[in-house]
Amino acid sequence: MPMIDIYATAGLFADVHEVARAAATIVKEVEQVPDIPMFHKNTAAFVHELVPGAFTNVDGDTDYVRVQVLTNSGALDRDKQVAVVRRLTDLVASAAGDPTLVDRTWVLLTEAVEGGWGLWGHAHTNAEIVDAARAEIGRLRG
Repeated sequence: MPMIDIYATAGLFADVHEVARAAATIVKEVEQVPDIPMFHKNTAAFVHELVPGAFTNVDGDTDYVRVQVLTNSGALDRDKQVAVVRRLTDLVASAAGDPTLVDRTWVLLTEAVEGGWGLWGHAHTNAEIVDAARAEIGRLRG
């Protein structure tokens, strides 16, 4: 149930809602979680539109995008890490209409500590998240 934050200069994306929806979908697909409401409702992306000049590298360049993906611990193995970085980078460049943006998109993968995934007012362990998903699948089938 990742949280994705995309930081870009305001106006870079014509449709920020679609960028956010696509980013959430990409990470859900790569993570390969069950296709259940629990994961649909709790995988989300936020596009943070920054004023021009709000970020820079040491050379003063401001034409970058930063994407941070927060997952529960161990959610992405190495193949999934590579896939999510590639797909999110491609999404950013495509949505901006600038293929050169693949060279200026930073993607950071971050894991919440075990027991540090807060949902429904509770700090869940990975086992508790798995148990909640299994319970939902059982209710949906039942």
